[in-house]
Amino acid sequence: MSKSTQANFNNFSVIIVDDEPFIGSALVQLFELEGISAMASSEPKSILNSIDIDWPGVLISDVNMPTLDGISLMQSLIAKDNDLPIILLTGFGDIAMAVSALKQGAYDFLEKPFNNEHILDVVKRALEKRSLTLENRKLKRELESKSLPGPRILGHSPGIKQMLHTLHQVIDMPADVLIEGETGTGKELVARYLHDHSIRHKANFVAINCGAIPETIIESELFGAQSGAFTGADKTRIGKFEYANGGTLFLDEIESTPMSLQIKLLRVLEDRKIERLGSNKSIALDIRVITATKVDLNALCQTGEFRQDLLYRLNLVTVPIPALRERREDIPLLFLHFSRIASSRYHKALIPLDPVQTAQLSSHDWPGNVRELRNLAERYVLLGGEAAFTSAINSSTKLNASMSLQQRVEFFERLLIEEALSHNKGSIKLTMEQLDLPRKTLYDKMQKYSLDRKHFIQKLNQCD
Repeated sequence: MSKSTQANFNNFSVIIVDDEPFIGSALVQLFELEGISAMASSEPKSILNSIDIDWPGVLISDVNMPTLDGISLMQSLIAKDNDLPIILLTGFGDIAMAVSALKQGAYDFLEKPFNNEHILDVVKRALEKRSLTLENRKLKRELESKSLPGPRILGHSPGIKQMLHTLHQVIDMPADVLIEGETGTGKELVARYLHDHSIRHKANFVAINCGAIPETIIESELFGAQSGAFTGADKTRIGKFEYANGGTLFLDEIESTPMSLQIKLLRVLEDRKIERLGSNKSIALDIRVITATKVDLNALCQTGEFRQDLLYRLNLVTVPIPALRERREDIPLLFLHFSRIASSRYHKALIPLDPVQTAQLSSHDWPGNVRELRNLAERYVLLGGEAAFTSAINSSTKLNASMSLQQRVEFFERLLIEEALSHNKGSIKLTMEQLDLPRKTLYDKMQKYSLDRKHFIQKLNQCD
């Protein structure tokens, strides 16, 4: 187990239930030497009340006990929590019992006397599974708690909390807002959030990308035009400002507006009035203007590419959106959210991420930010983890600098084995030859990383 994974188990524990006290005592000592909290009990009935649905731990139970046998204990606990990892111990090599217990939900079945290294490995993998299960439940609860209508801003990182605090302070104020953020961070989502949760939500939200409109027509797009104002204007046109009256106008890529238009924008923002092209009649505006930029407007002011007085008017309230690499703790929640949307849209089952894929999400730098993460989640649902992660986050991914050497070794080892199994269509023989590994070593590593050759055969069949 890597150092970071071990650190995640600080709040986790192992309970050993066995009517032979020396076995429980020996296992407690074994686990605590590995830094894993453990306790032993010879009273299985007392354990039933001490384990609830979100108990952070793994249970090890003897099968043959006088007051309550291990199978009955397991059945009672699984009725509470079907995902609880339960490892059964027996002094009898009863294969039929082992198969039956596994079918009923046991995580594993070990025969006494057991090998210490083997039981440690099984328990560590069970703890990792439990950790992922509880984290997934937490993320689902958080998604369900954010069930308000309209756009949702998901995340609990400090940057997102600060951004939401700023938004809620001005949400019903008439103040204009400047949103700053890299490409793909969700600037329009933030603008829509401001509009849809404000007192203006019943009026129009009008979005326009200033960089996508030719300079020759952008004025008529924004301010409108009277019939005959210019060649081709055969009827009166309502501009975006007028159409958004009473609501919100969102001007994305404000840095792309030509200098001649910036002067007119400044006057509109100050006077709250517009005139259609070809008209001398002023139209009063009751409007909030939200602008957005992916560049440093101050730097553009220094080079003369953006008006300083317009910037002063725009940045009365500035809302910076943190890049995804600055809010890595939000990545699992966002990925789950986008995956669930894709699963519903494409009518495909959602398969939970495995530990290596979760580590890959956290290690990637996300130059495309939330947009890139959303695209990966859709590919994951459509194509499966192997295809999605190999193409988007492959072995050339820049790893998080905080990862230890052992973590990096395990990260690449898992990828290499996955690629070999995929290339060889699940063939153990060909994979052994490609990686130059003995059969037992390959099986041990596949077990360590929860790799099942059937998964790669199924992938092949799905593509046939």
